[in-house]
Amino acid sequence: MIKHLFAVAAVCSAITGTAQKKADPQTFARSITTTDLKNHLNVIASAEMEGRDTPSPGLEKAAEYITAHFKKLGLKPGNNGSFRQTYQLSRDSLAVLDLTINGMPFKGIDEVAPIWTSDDKLNLNYSEYAFVGYGIVDQNRDDYEGLDVKGKLVVLIAGSPKGFTPSVQGRLASTTFTAKVRNALAKGAGAVFIATKEIPPRSKIKVSYRPEWEKEAPGKAAPVFYISADVVEKVSGHGFEEIKAALDNGQTKPGMNQGSVTLNYQLQKDRATASNVLGVIEGTDKKDEYLFITAHYDHVGKDAEGNIYYGADDDGSGTVSVLEMAEAFALAKKAGKGPRRTVVFMTVSGEEKGLWGSEYYSENPVYPMDKTTADLNIDMIGRIDTERMSADTLNYVYVIGHDKLSTDLPVINEGMNNKYTKLVLDYKFDDPNDTERIYYRSDHYNFARKGVPILFFYDGMLKADYHKPTDTIDKINFPLMAKRAQMIFYTAWEMANRDAMLKRDLKLPE
Repeated sequence: MIKHLFAVAAVCSAITGTAQKKADPQTFARSITTTDLKNHLNVIASAEMEGRDTPSPGLEKAAEYITAHFKKLGLKPGNNGSFRQTYQLSRDSLAVLDLTINGMPFKGIDEVAPIWTSDDKLNLNYSEYAFVGYGIVDQNRDDYEGLDVKGKLVVLIAGSPKGFTPSVQGRLASTTFTAKVRNALAKGAGAVFIATKEIPPRSKIKVSYRPEWEKEAPGKAAPVFYISADVVEKVSGHGFEEIKAALDNGQTKPGMNQGSVTLNYQLQKDRATASNVLGVIEGTDKKDEYLFITAHYDHVGKDAEGNIYYGADDDGSGTVSVLEMAEAFALAKKAGKGPRRTVVFMTVSGEEKGLWGSEYYSENPVYPMDKTTADLNIDMIGRIDTERMSADTLNYVYVIGHDKLSTDLPVINEGMNNKYTKLVLDYKFDDPNDTERIYYRSDHYNFARKGVPILFFYDGMLKADYHKPTDTIDKINFPLMAKRAQMIFYTAWEMANRDAMLKRDLKLPE
């Protein structure tokens, strides 16, 4: 923070002495209220929206609500006369899933469910399989030691042994689902079965989607399936917990096992669509330069048991903050107070599936990327980080990207925050050693990889209710959320009205 002190003082002085004499942004920031945020979120995160999966009727209802709000404010359509930017999806419906082990049949979806396959049709036949315990590969542990699994079926157990501490924590830990699959594939597995106590409800959904532009992805990865504890117990003759306990105390070890395994899998192919929603406030003397304010309006929908994942914080909070900032800028426009640059308010879909909507926009931009001064992305600003134990828990926000791509970013953001809102701006997730890899996990990244300076605002809610049905409106801290949204508005105000676009004088880290 100290290294920016003189620059921050300079920008505060410039703000006081020039543009802000013409227009006081506080007048418009005050329109961002807890009442309005709550009213919007009561719609976006309602049961009627059914978790806003991409695609789904609930997502479409949310898009219609956002579009209606943009129209009401007088925003112009952001995509050549339309408020929508639509992209195509491949719709995959499960038609066949049959698993037989040693002559015993198992029920598709209830006892075996797909996690990943690059094929529309599979006929797997194995006469043996490699049981690799927990499938962990770490500094001083390799559950594959002495086993050649190339081209073979690999069976591993979800979770980790009692008392085991991975050498790296967080998203990169060797005990994570992703790390286990990655290691199995790296060792040449022909297919992977992950044994779990129960098939996760979200994996029992029989219809899945993927972007059409990924259909022709080069290469094929080994298919990955869940199998339930029932499968393990029937095949082995031992209880699931008994097997785990034996692994933990060394009585059972990884090894090759004889057994006839056949799996038949087939998808029925169809098509679907999803869309981003774009509304625009045209600039004045710099209208051919653009500032983006973004959030994803999708969430993860419902599971096979009908539980709704409301996504009030993730990212209902960001979505409704965009709506409120659009209103603040619209009021300024009507009052003849700018903005000088064109401000594009974009809510994107498909973020939860892999940043689909923002990826599509970045590859098919409506506005030139080289004329886009910055993207301010908001993904979860309505909660308090339950892991944060410092005294500022009611007056902070995590800011990601401040030291990447442009040295102007912290100067502007810190200057406006110090002048107006005085939140604690925490740069924890900009640490190169951040094991959660937050910088790469939301829609701003698809702007950053194209060279556009970004700031990402986030509350840190990774554990409590993250991607659970319990991410509900009653957990939102609306006063703190409004303060955070106002701070982002002030930052956007300066970026939209300053004389020069942001410098692009730093490299994006690898």
